Amino acid sequence: MQKLTPIGNVIAAATLLTSLSACNIDIFDDNSSSNNSTDNSSSNNSTDTPSSGDSGAPSGSKVSVTGDGPFIVVDQFGYPTDARKVAVVRDPVEGYDAADAYTPGINFELVNADTSAVVYRSTLQSWHNGAVDPSSGDKAWWFDFSSIQTPGNYYVRDPEAKVISPTFSIDDGVYEDVLKQAMRVMFYQRVGFAKQEPYAEPGWTDGASHLGSGQDPQARLYSDPDNAATERDLRGGWFDAGDFNKYTSWTAGYVEDLLNAYLENPAAWGDDFNIPESGNGIPDILDEAKWGMDSLIRLQNNDGSVLSIVGIAHASPPSSATGPSRYGPESTSATLSTASAFALGAKVFGTLNQSGYQNYANDLLVRAKNAWSWADANPNVTFRNNDSANGSSGLGAGQQETDDKGRMMKKLHASAYLFEMTGEAAYKNYFDNNYSNADLIAYYWSNPFGVSDTHILLYYANLPNATASVAQVIKERFVNAMNGDSNLWGAVNDDTDPYQAQLKDYTWGSSGIKSDVGFMFYEQILQGLNTQSEAEVKNAALGYLHYLHGVNPLGKVYLSNMGNHGAENSVDQFYHTWFSDGSAKWDSVSDSLYGPPPGFLVGGANPYYDWDGCCPYSCGSTENNAKCGVERLAPPYGQPNQKSYADFNDSWPLNSWSVTENSNGYQIRYLRLLSKFVH
Repeated sequence: MQKLTPIGNVIAAATLLTSLSACNIDIFDDNSSSNNSTDNSSSNNSTDTPSSGDSGAPSGSKVSVTGDGPFIVVDQFGYPTDARKVAVVRDPVEGYDAADAYTPGINFELVNADTSAVVYRSTLQSWHNGAVDPSSGDKAWWFDFSSIQTPGNYYVRDPEAKVISPTFSIDDGVYEDVLKQAMRVMFYQRVGFAKQEPYAEPGWTDGASHLGSGQDPQARLYSDPDNAATERDLRGGWFDAGDFNKYTSWTAGYVEDLLNAYLENPAAWGDDFNIPESGNGIPDILDEAKWGMDSLIRLQNNDGSVLSIVGIAHASPPSSATGPSRYGPESTSATLSTASAFALGAKVFGTLNQSGYQNYANDLLVRAKNAWSWADANPNVTFRNNDSANGSSGLGAGQQETDDKGRMMKKLHASAYLFEMTGEAAYKNYFDNNYSNADLIAYYWSNPFGVSDTHILLYYANLPNATASVAQVIKERFVNAMNGDSNLWGAVNDDTDPYQAQLKDYTWGSSGIKSDVGFMFYEQILQGLNTQSEAEVKNAALGYLHYLHGVNPLGKVYLSNMGNHGAENSVDQFYHTWFSDGSAKWDSVSDSLYGPPPGFLVGGANPYYDWDGCCPYSCGSTENNAKCGVERLAPPYGQPNQKSYADFNDSWPLNSWSVTENSNGYQIRYLRLLSKFVH
């Protein structure tokens, strides 16, 4: 269903005004100001705003508002008390909302939403002296209220233009519920597991999927489906995205990232996220990681190799899928990815003081070593799924196979974890002999599309028995790459992005990349390699969370259905087989009975979006051609990078998946960053 559902600040103001009027409270009444407010401005409230020179306030023009906005964007969940807090005030110039216009007033206010007291006033700071930002098509100003640290609910107000922001909180626990909702997504993504109350919310219950005859417990080799001798029990794992298929290398990466997220801040991860394992004395993130790990165990062959993919049937709800499950053969890349997950799992699960977990950890380590041995002896075994040249068309959707460098990096991951767990020279020697091929070393580049590879270098560099000279090179290179990159600290220092979350290249999955870049900043604290203050590093990382939480040109929280969890404008619909277009129950929050569940991170802005090449006249039938519509959907098509997004979930030929589809990869990278600000 094609839909764009921004909630404008003007509309939000009108809605709030209506509700407060019933209580005889006027949110635009200057007399509501508290006597204890902090006044950081030096001007009056005249409609004609004088020139403010370098102060950055609007200069020499009348306050005006045209259109619905949003015009004042904030993190709709809120801000930790000691964080930098900046509302972005925007005037659209280019893109789909160019007809909207906003000339803000000279004084802005922070208002306590519960008491209507003005707690802070200040003028605006102009972004780059009124320039139009090419990545968003906007002029922008900043309203900085970082000095306010008192917990509470607030909104930002332009009293002259009568425009307000969404309401948000200032509180050190502001992201706790968000973390729980986003983590619960992985429970909803489980394959072969019933989603029943009280763990599933009433609108999203479903029976266990893909456990029928010929499905996951009896999966067969894709190339020999009539041969019962190929049957394997391949239950478990997760729907990879809106695409239900299970890609081994990616699943192993999800497990690895979940385990690292736990290790980096165990205090964030409770045992109370309302999944079936909650209350068992083990952090729920580790219960979820074990769910994925157990599926990897089933994929391993007796010789140590690991099967590459399991293709499964699609339907809404998932339990109604009846088609057979088919698997692809073993591959070097799947085996190395799984070796990493097994080795890191041996470390983490071996620390748990619960019955059976030491044996589980010991078994994982044996499996990791066996996987390494097979991959070492078979370094170039590849399998391309969904490839007509390989006879595998229809097996999965995305291509899970990698190239020579990709296999080398997967082996580097496995070598670091196995060296940590065994101390054996073979693993250390492999790492020392190959780490220089990583982007950080070869190109002096902290690659935003290769953050996990940078992390494994730093992980090794901190092992007590790592080669000292190698560790030194890695650490020095990371510091220099972060400080010297114009899109990292250079962008922070130069205020390159008015929305304070610089990304040079927006592509399919930009939300996941935003999460990765935010983590890359925080990695400096984890490794003790920050040359900036810890507060500066945290604020740089937080900028990427704020972007995902609404500090973007759309004022969009890029998480689904978070209206009951603090967001005023979260994702209404996204591409997912379960929550499909036209579903009376799950299509969209606004038009169907339930919409999708809370907390799914969508792909995000993608300036490369386009409809299928058959559109508008060559899609095989008049009916199919009609699905194209008259012209390309804009947005997301033809927009500045940051505006290349819309809430829609149409399948072929509009192909919404390149914009709105979720992915476990995006989800876990977001969780990994978010958890650094939950305690």
